[in-house]
Amino acid sequence: MNAPLDETCLAQAFRGRRVLVTGHTGFKGGWLSLWLSRLGATVVGVSLPPARPSFCTAVAIEDLVDSRIGDIRTESGLREAIGGLDFDLVIHLAAQAIVRTSYEAPVDTYLTNAVGTAVVLESARRMPSLRGVIVVTSDKCYENREWTWPYRENDPMGGRDPYSSSKGCAELIAAAYRASFFNNIGGPQLATARAGNVIGGGDWGADRLVADLARSASTGIPTRIRNPANVRPWQHVLEPIRGYLMLGARLLYDGHRVADAWNFGPGADADVNVGTLASLVVSKWRGECPDYVVDRQEDEPPESVVLRLDSTKARVGLGWKPLLRLEDAVAMTVEWYRTYNQEPSRIRAFSHQQISDYAGRWTMADEGQPAPGERKEVATCA
Repeated sequence: MNAPLDETCLAQAFRGRRVLVTGHTGFKGGWLSLWLSRLGATVVGVSLPPARPSFCTAVAIEDLVDSRIGDIRTESGLREAIGGLDFDLVIHLAAQAIVRTSYEAPVDTYLTNAVGTAVVLESARRMPSLRGVIVVTSDKCYENREWTWPYRENDPMGGRDPYSSSKGCAELIAAAYRASFFNNIGGPQLATARAGNVIGGGDWGADRLVADLARSASTGIPTRIRNPANVRPWQHVLEPIRGYLMLGARLLYDGHRVADAWNFGPGADADVNVGTLASLVVSKWRGECPDYVVDRQEDEPPESVVLRLDSTKARVGLGWKPLLRLEDAVAMTVEWYRTYNQEPSRIRAFSHQQISDYAGRWTMADEGQPAPGERKEVATCA
């Protein structure tokens, strides 16, 4: 199966498939579960209870998937949540996802992000119908040397803080399971996915820049920013999720060709510092959001200054590329929060519409000419 190039092709790949999503009550897991449900997949989600507010509660994800509350940190906890169910594909997103929280609770961060990954993989490899597993980690899994150039998939794993280190551990655990248990070319295959800093509607997490600015628009209290000069690869949440779906479709059909690590990062225009992104978000609120203030404390835990991803491998191997400029991603994000604030009962339909509009960009990109240096993909599903 060639890389599916539009939502119709993905529907052919996922319709009727049984997919387990860990972390479905989280921000990325919620958007992924919503998209999978519209593709016709039978989705079972395992996660801790959703926060309130959250994307999950805003769009009522639990009405669309078989939602199960469970703890991935122990085999018994996951086994009890799954209840012996069998799946074609497992997408593992459940994680402790905040860098600052990892300083406050390092052991729990390792238990969730590292041990939890091993627990999920141990359960997955015993599923009779399994075709593939995607372990979603982070761009922070790399040993960050504060380079100005982007990191590639074969760069060393590392991490100077517990969160980044735990994501590097998750990648190493996945690589060991791939070599030890997912090594039969005709059997289920294992891939990992590393995305940039995602933004989008429905993220109310603590210490998240765009989420803090959305709260600021509601309260009128300026957002305090610690490190405005730090550079990150910002992207709309639908960009990496499309990558996960394309990767998952390939795992279902010819998984041995994609059983590896994959970066899904934004275009070069989106590698900007925190202050630049914050100013762009504030401008899109058109006066509803006060400007941010810089509040750097002396005892703040250290964070990486520069981080970028090289997604050439995904462009060539999967036919994936980012579709949104940073300005478009921010506009979509602000419009989601504005719609939620004005008409919360309409937010599920609006979220579906954002996926449809984004998928339309995908189709138009495939029908157009390739960018300089890009290979023109064959527009076929099979």
